[in-house]
Amino acid sequence: MSKIAFEAISIFLALLAFVSLYRAYKGPTPADRVVAINVISTKVTVLIGLLAILTNQDAFVDVALIYAMMGFVTTVCVSKYMEKGKLF
Repeated sequence: MSKIAFEAISIFLALLAFVSLYRAYKGPTPADRVVAINVISTKVTVLIGLLAILTNQDAFVDVALIYAMMGFVTTVCVSKYMEKGKLF
């Protein structure tokens, strides 16, 4: 794919992240907010991966993997806290 296509995809994903941010702010239930934040985390991970492709720097792939793991752990912890009222 060309560089222009990657840039267009990046802009589109960033705009969709703002839609998810609105859902995180407005969400009627806490579960909606958690899902919206998880979606934003996934979009940011993909954006970091696209940045790695655009700049030809492999270090960004490592950053994207760590960010994805942090997003997953955060989602699990918040979900457990919502369900049980405590983390441990």
